[in-house]
Amino acid sequence: MTHEFASLYELFETIPDEQAAIDHFRAIRWKRGEFCPFCGHGTIYHFSDNRTHKCQSCRRRFSIRVGTIFEDTKIPLRKWLAAVWLITSHKKGIASTQLARDLHITQKSAWFVLHRLRHAARTRSFNRPLKGEVEADETFFGGKDKNKHAHKRGKDDKVVVFGVLERGGELRARPLKSLKEAKLEIVRHVEPGTNVMTDEWPGYRGLGKRFRHHTVNHSAGQYVKHYFAHVNGIEGVWSLLKRQVYGIHHWVSRKHLHRYIDEAVWRFNRRKVVDGHRVSEFLSRADGRLKYRVLIAKA
Repeated sequence: MTHEFASLYELFETIPDEQAAIDHFRAIRWKRGEFCPFCGHGTIYHFSDNRTHKCQSCRRRFSIRVGTIFEDTKIPLRKWLAAVWLITSHKKGIASTQLARDLHITQKSAWFVLHRLRHAARTRSFNRPLKGEVEADETFFGGKDKNKHAHKRGKDDKVVVFGVLERGGELRARPLKSLKEAKLEIVRHVEPGTNVMTDEWPGYRGLGKRFRHHTVNHSAGQYVKHYFAHVNGIEGVWSLLKRQVYGIHHWVSRKHLHRYIDEAVWRFNRRKVVDGHRVSEFLSRADGRLKYRVLIAKA
């Protein structure tokens, strides 16, 4: 049986111990039927400890954590559930230093926990092209020159992040190697014939052959044209994302920036979902591991 939680307090009250946390996650993961995480077989034996299982086919023994982001960690599943609540409910996420204090774990462990959660939040595939009215825009991440060491000043080391937002619908965003890829991102994600709003950057020229392309001239102080042509929605997304990166985390490496963007996009696309439902949905997509050695490997 699964539960929906209206608050973090209610989560702890409803799931008072580790066995309750295991039962809750098992009910979500096996909602459509039991299966072996190794071979996928559906006949499973259950041991009396109520925590371990064995596959009839491959004969391997496992816990409900195997094959998920929770595998091979000593952190209790109850603490993992609390971390899921915090990262899905806080609009700007949570810093690893704060999570470490909240869960009484080390900062190193909290950092790894959050990256595993971001791994689960990543978008695996896109179900449909965006349509209706779509805003497209870019932003840049990187420190200001005045805050850098002298030998790093003047270097163009900012990362370009590009996004497309369907008004009233879905957001898609990711870092690009170059702003030159922006037009291809629009073609990749947006249905032909859609109203596409951008600024006046020359790289967007030619979009009118595939879309109904509308531009606003920011350099001339124009932010809305014909009452509906603007990119205010996607710029609001950038504002929220930068408050997350600079206000909560203070600094994010180029290597891991895409993970923070995945987290923010996942949360934004579920902005109308109540907190308890977000937690359950997140747990339903917890398959897949992210090993620490992979996380810290050089890019």
